[in-house]
Amino acid sequence: MRFRRNARLRTGQVADRRGQRGIGGLGGMPIALGGGGGLVGLLVIAVLLLAGGGDGLGLGASEGGAAPQDGGVAENCQTGQDANERQDCRIVAVVNSVQEFWDREFEARGAGYQLAQTVLFTEATQTACGVGQARMGPFYCPADGRIYIDLTFYQDLERQFGAQGGPFAEAYVVGHEYGHHVQNLLGILSQEGSASGPGSNAVRTELQADCFAGVWAHHATSTEFVERLTERDIADGLDAAAAIGDDRIQERFQGQVTPETWTHGSAEQRQRWFTIGYETGDMERCDTFNADIE
Repeated sequence: MRFRRNARLRTGQVADRRGQRGIGGLGGMPIALGGGGGLVGLLVIAVLLLAGGGDGLGLGASEGGAAPQDGGVAENCQTGQDANERQDCRIVAVVNSVQEFWDREFEARGAGYQLAQTVLFTEATQTACGVGQARMGPFYCPADGRIYIDLTFYQDLERQFGAQGGPFAEAYVVGHEYGHHVQNLLGILSQEGSASGPGSNAVRTELQADCFAGVWAHHATSTEFVERLTERDIADGLDAAAAIGDDRIQERFQGQVTPETWTHGSAEQRQRWFTIGYETGDMERCDTFNADIE
């Protein structure tokens, strides 16, 4: 995955809280999970919308936090060339590309897209959905419309979950979380229940976010930020999707697979729906709620 060298990064779309220990960063905002935004019933599928697996399934950050290198993204991430050289700048470029695409897509459909800020943090940070912790993995908080990522998750994705890694594996995770933001704007998150199981609405919600990530990937090089995506990049994304499938996580950490507890979908389901989005580039093809997903 390569970014256009002279593309000007929009660092205002990313807030850098790395190095801020504890739960600071949002002043006196309440930390209750039910605070604001109508979170009732969304604990599983919205408040902790992880890129894969749930709390307690090995999503911990293992390296003791990732402090900014020589300052934050506003100082260091100016161009696409910076994104080609630094992980944090790469996340900025991906966020910029994803949001440029969805803004354009919403406009084409006669709707307005609302920008969602991504927050980089270390270990824990305060959100409108409560205390966000690195062990949760990346997540989207519908109450404040932000995505939260501790970058050590990407190390865990490789070391604990066995993914191959790579720049597009990281981009897939970001695209997935912005898929949840799109769902929130469309009113999908506020109406779906949180039951578990391979055909549950919780799984359908996650698979749709995977599909939306694929739709963005299809159009990524049409944005001003992404210069090139290769088949190897897409393979890395599919590998990451499989690594955080419920069945892979359960087998790896529990030694057995219990489909009745799935909340994100199997490795095969996640790969399939990302591929549908990627091959078609059409968000209408991502209607997992009316499709046979099992």
